[in-house]
Amino acid sequence: MSSLMDRLMAKRHQRFVGRSVELELFQAALTADEPSFIMLYIYGPGGFGKTTLLNEYYRLARERELPIISIDARNFDATPDAFQTALRTAMEIEPTQSPIEALGVVDQRVVLLIDTFEQLFPIESWLRDIFLPRLSENVLIVGAGRAPLASTWYSDPGWQDLIRTVALRNLTHEESHDYLVRRGIPEDQHEAILAFAYGHPLALSLMADTAQQQQLPNVSLKKVNTPDMIRILVERFVKGVPSSRHRIALEACALVRLMNEPLLAQMLDLPDAFDLFDWLRNLSFVEIAENGIYLQELTREVLVTDLRWRNPEGYMRLHQRARDYYFSKLRPKQDSEQARLLYDLIYLHKDNPAVRAAFDWQQRGNLSITELMIEDVPVLLDMVRQHEGEESAHFAHHWFERQPNSVRVLRDSNEQAVGFIMTLTVNKLDDLTTDPAVAAVWQAFNTAGYKLRSGENILLFRFWMGQKAYQTVSPEQTNCFIVAVQYYLTTPGLAYTYLPVANPDFWFPVFSYANLTRLPEADFNVGGRHYGMYGHDWRAEPPSAWLDMLSLREVGAQADSDAPPARRLEPTIVLSQEEFEEAIVEALKSLLRPDELVDNPLLRSRLVIQRTTSNDNERTLIQTLQNLIRDAAEVMKAHPRDGKYYQALHYTYFHPAPTQEQAAEILDLPFSTFRRHLKNGITRIAEILWQQEVGGIEVAS
Repeated sequence: MSSLMDRLMAKRHQRFVGRSVELELFQAALTADEPSFIMLYIYGPGGFGKTTLLNEYYRLARERELPIISIDARNFDATPDAFQTALRTAMEIEPTQSPIEALGVVDQRVVLLIDTFEQLFPIESWLRDIFLPRLSENVLIVGAGRAPLASTWYSDPGWQDLIRTVALRNLTHEESHDYLVRRGIPEDQHEAILAFAYGHPLALSLMADTAQQQQLPNVSLKKVNTPDMIRILVERFVKGVPSSRHRIALEACALVRLMNEPLLAQMLDLPDAFDLFDWLRNLSFVEIAENGIYLQELTREVLVTDLRWRNPEGYMRLHQRARDYYFSKLRPKQDSEQARLLYDLIYLHKDNPAVRAAFDWQQRGNLSITELMIEDVPVLLDMVRQHEGEESAHFAHHWFERQPNSVRVLRDSNEQAVGFIMTLTVNKLDDLTTDPAVAAVWQAFNTAGYKLRSGENILLFRFWMGQKAYQTVSPEQTNCFIVAVQYYLTTPGLAYTYLPVANPDFWFPVFSYANLTRLPEADFNVGGRHYGMYGHDWRAEPPSAWLDMLSLREVGAQADSDAPPARRLEPTIVLSQEEFEEAIVEALKSLLRPDELVDNPLLRSRLVIQRTTSNDNERTLIQTLQNLIRDAAEVMKAHPRDGKYYQALHYTYFHPAPTQEQAAEILDLPFSTFRRHLKNGITRIAEILWQQEVGGIEVAS
């Protein structure tokens, strides 16, 4: 007759999947005359199946009728005496007997299983240096814990060759599918469960339980991703966290793509985050990368979902501090550092459904972004020909010859071209009719009645694609979008951008999220294929305001708040140069009377909007305008030619004399000369600020 233990083991084995490497190691040690190791250590996060694997080891050893000793360190205090007492109980020996002596003389294979090994940290040195060395070589020790073994195990020449360490990973897609089959989950529910669980054993088990208990005809994330399930997962992940500050550090790490020590310090508002960062990087479910650390995907999702549900204000606060950190590091230069920071910014939007489906989140595919080289052209032309046809390749060749500097090439780790994006400045092209895409943009722009101001530009992202994925979600597509954002942030005088896509309906959710407008009037056809156009008016919503809008949407502030929309989401006023100069004159006249500046159109110009935030009030806008005028005057003051004009402005607007006649007397100038200097000074102020309005750049002296 089989025992209850036999039935339990059979039931557990029925649901056991994967872990082939770990099983092979254990079975080899069971059967070898002289095993290559005497201690096998398994580690991984909570819920990764360590106990389940130990149960399978127990079954395999029992099948061979070997003596098995199994203890769980969570059931006793971490002291040598308590440890030995637990061993006596498991070995069923007398209280007076020594388990060390008993295990020191065994002449057959004995298996010692120790679960929750991390609880034994206080006596780890005693185990390593005193207890284990006194055991017989016939004792096979198997430990399982959340954290890796201390480095002292590996620095000891004696232990180095006697230990095998295995870090448990997620189950593969095939193993996860096998588990669901064994659980009897209907096939039509597998995809949703696998998409959520990422091969995490506990998540798979909980999802399967939910599907069975609720008998759902179709499992969806919305139905099964309940607070109760998340709570169970979170409790497993953060059990034993030393303090609330450690928990917040873990949550902060979950929000970002890659955590480093300065970022952690800013997100937690601490002067020094070394201890917390050091604690994070030693967690078993934290991975170490070249430039920081990151959480395994399911761990991240569980923590973020719980935080957003449990403490939305804390969630928004951490997001804001992460954004502030990235913004402080951004430089107005298209380089690899800027691309990485932009990807980190995009990553903050990952939890929004519209954005989540539109990007590849696997470290940008480790691609680099470089300039075009001559040898790239045939490869890129073949790429266009493959995905868009011969006629489209003809137009690509046309622009490769005439605008080689407009191309940014995506390269893999072998420096091979695997994608590209071409950005044309439409208003600077000599030929506006040959290419249907350029012609469509130019016609749509003019039909809408738009007018370019001096120094402004229209960009068309004429071609963008990956070698294999074309314009579908992929690392190449993600990098193309990052390049586009780089142009948004660094192009002087950016007025409009146009982005054509082969599948406009697919991109509608994420482009709407990013305030890119569908422009069917600019659609075009090439080689019998239709391309839909999206665009953005950067004069109505400058890049800084656009980033601010995205930050609000990132945490759902617009949808969740009853407050009116932030001021900065309102369109800016697009002034002609003449209107701009008139507004400067009025602003100078009211410079010392802020209440009279309330209605000045410059408060809603790009000049002011791009230097303020959504939380700034009217008074801050006025102060910003006043400071911009004063800063422009300081530029004049330092210039040999403009210094005399500055003096006229100074005694008229900044520290005015009672009358202009008296100002002329102070400067010892004829009144007509003074009036000429004042007029030239106003013109120069307007010129300096106009260049900032249309170019988005500061003008040095």
